[in-house]
Formats: sequence, structure tokens, C-alpha cells
Amino acid sequence: MVVGDVPTGTELLVIGGGPGGYAAAIRGGQLGLDVTLVEADAYGGTCLNEGCIPSKALVHASSLAHAVEHAESMGIHARADVDFRELVGWKDGVVDRLTGGVEALCEANGVTLLEGRAEFVDGDTARVAHGGEGQGSESVEFERAVVATGSRPIEVSGFDTDDERILSSGDALSLETLPESLCVVGGGYIGMELSTVFAKLGTDVTVVEALDDVLPGYGDDVTGIVRDRAEELGIEFRLGEAARGWTEVDGGARVETETEDGATNTYTAERVLVAVGREPAADTCNLEAVGVEPSADGHIETDDATRTAVEGVHAVGDVAGDPMLAHAAYREGHVAAEVVAGEPARLDCQATPAAVFTDPEIGAVGLDAGEAEAEGFDPLVGEMPMRSSGRALTLGAETGFVRIVADAETGFVLGARIVGPDASELIAEVGLAIEMGARLGDVVGTTHVHPTLSEAVAEAAANAQGVAIHTSKR
Repeated sequence: MVVGDVPTGTELLVIGGGPGGYAAAIRGGQLGLDVTLVEADAYGGTCLNEGCIPSKALVHASSLAHAVEHAESMGIHARADVDFRELVGWKDGVVDRLTGGVEALCEANGVTLLEGRAEFVDGDTARVAHGGEGQGSESVEFERAVVATGSRPIEVSGFDTDDERILSSGDALSLETLPESLCVVGGGYIGMELSTVFAKLGTDVTVVEALDDVLPGYGDDVTGIVRDRAEELGIEFRLGEAARGWTEVDGGARVETETEDGATNTYTAERVLVAVGREPAADTCNLEAVGVEPSADGHIETDDATRTAVEGVHAVGDVAGDPMLAHAAYREGHVAAEVVAGEPARLDCQATPAAVFTDPEIGAVGLDAGEAEAEGFDPLVGEMPMRSSGRALTLGAETGFVRIVADAETGFVLGARIVGPDASELIAEVGLAIEMGARLGDVVGTTHVHPTLSEAVAEAAANAQGVAIHTSKR
């Protein structure tokens, strides 16, 4: 203990107040544990403050403004006058409500909240340094610990986000003025979502991506639809080009890129957004003091009970590696608290869904046909194009499809890929089907409300069985 520290004790110490951390803390409180949650920045973590929630708020608002101005085919002629400062203020209000809600839920479940940066001192003590001059620190003695320190944006050499011209994803969500032009370095889900937001609000957007296409891992037919739509919005793609650096020019930044064969190009924009992904933040709490050693790629290895190699120390969320998704973190935090409380909990979900909030959205869960075949299944595939969905047509959103994959021998649902309106919502039905061990017939035999987008899921399953009414056999 450091001189001047105020010692306290707790059964369960949770370091990090993001989705995994606060879920662990609240569930621990529900189970009667004495829980202390330490957060260095803001409760809710990156997800609530600089990621999932603020980005989706801007996704919705920008889509609303764009829809108003592009509804001529419906006989609607209007202009959206967007006050960007007010828009960001509304987004901040949403964030504040949710982060305040996290604090209230923790306190309602008996969780002790400490603001400060926690570092392990040894196997049963951590020191929390409180922010602000003269705030001091305190030592916390614990029986069990959950590390939930999250992740941070991957840095690109030559692009320092401390510079006014260079933005991280968090910076981009809190701009005071809308840039006239934006160069986005990175075509993954973060880069594509934010590119779509700014393009819909009127910014000239150029995406620089080192790979041959954007959104790797979702399949060419899925990403092709999203890329084509982005180009309709005016987004320019420079694929197969790696960003090497930038220089200040009058009123902006000139980004230099290099292709695989050594050719160079330059692109000028008012601001540059670096969005090449995120990496686990496992180096912020002195893990060495408890004997936990991160893996070569920086994450903390855990088992199906969220336990690390060190007895009594758990890790959840992004710091524990893939899948680095908030909803996975929620589940991991839940399990960690239950294991600490002596419950027989395990991470036994069959498939974790993922979504990308582009235009149109992407939803994915389980195996695609190629993955199913590689795992020894005989894949049976069914598809429903959104252009055949009455509800999609009424929304003016007929681009995309629902594709479902099942095992031909048993009919068990193995996975799905959805690209289209509300794909992030539709994918939940297939996730539930996989988790419950449902067959195609179970999905087909479930009556879906008409007219809805969810009918496309049932129709895709029927298409796989050869009994679809509204689409021909794939």
C-alpha cells in the first residue's frame, strides 16, 4: 500500500466499466457479491461513449435527413436543413441518458463505483489513482477480479490523432462542424459506417483501403451491394492502396498512399479519419503483478468460464479478444460474475451474430455455405431477394437479400447472411434458430406477420426446402 492510500476491500473487483465490466458488476450485485467497479473515463466504456451508441445515433439521423431529400419517387419533395451542432448535441443527450442509466443500475444493485485508473499491485490488491489534482488514491483488496479494460483504436504510423487534421473514430463522432471533405483510412465496419454518415450529410468522402475490397469476411456479393450503394452516395474508393503519411496543405491534409507494386497517389481532404480497427487494451492495469501474460497479439486468453491462467482472475470483452463485440462482452460479463458466485455458468452459445450499420445493413450469424462445407456439412442454401418483399418495396429499400444455410441431411439451421433494411434486427431470428437447434421446417412453420421484413427469413428457409411461394428455387 502506498502512503496516503485509503484501503478498502471487496469480494469482486471489476476493472473497466464498458459492456463487459458493468454487466459483470451488475450481475455480481444481483447474486449477492460485494462488487467494486473501477472506471478511468466514463461508465459505459467505448461502446456507449465513443462507439456503438453515438455512431448509431448519427447513422439514424443522417439516414433520416438523406431520406427526406431523396423521396421524389414517393411524391415527396423536401429539403433537410441539418444543424450539425444541434445534431451532435442530440447524440450527446442520448449518450448521457444511457451512461447515467448504467451508473444508476450499478448503484441499485449495490455496486460500489470508483472513478480512477486501477493497476494491480499483487495477487489480491489493486491501487486506484483518482483523476484530478489532489484527488489521491486508494488501495482495494479483492478476492476475485474481472479485467474489462476494453480496446483502443489501432494507430497508423504517420497519422497522429493528436493533430487537429487527424481524427480517431471517437473524434469524428464529436466534431463541432461538418467537414466539406473527408479521407477515411480503413474500409472495415467502422470506416464504412462513418463514411456513410458523413456522405449522407453532404461531405465528400474518399475511402483508402489497403485490401482489395471493403468489409473483409462478409463475402463479395454482400460487400458488393454495400459498396455499390456507397458509390451512389458519392463515396469514392481507393482500394489496394495503403496510407503512408500525410502533409499539411492549405485548408486540409494531403494523404499519400502506396499500392502493392510501389505506385504512389495523393488525396486531399479537410480532415482525415483513421479507422483501421481496434486492438485489446491489456497493458493498462499492470497485469504482470497478478501473473497474467497477454498473448502475442495483445489479448488475454480465457477459457469458456472467462477464467485466465491465473486463479481468481477473469477477463471479458474486447481485452479477451475476438469476437470484439459489445453483445459478446455483455454475455461474457454475465458468465464471469456467475462463475465467481459459484454458479455452473459457461460461454456455450452456438453462434454470435454480427451487424454492420451501413446502407443497406449487414447481418451475419453462424456459417456461410463455404464454411459449412469445410466443417463437413452438406450445405442446403435458400435465398429471398428483398425486391420480392412487399414490405421492403413499401420502404423503398429493395436492395439485398436474406440467405439461410442449413444441413441438407438434418435440416438444422447453420447460419445466415442478410444484407438489406433492418438486417441487424432480422439476424436475431436466425441466431435464435441456431441456438435452439431449430430446423428449416421450424422457421417455415412459424407464422410471420404480413407485411414485414421478417417474412423474408421464413421465405428464404422455404426456398431452401423448395416450397417458397414468393421466390423461385435458388
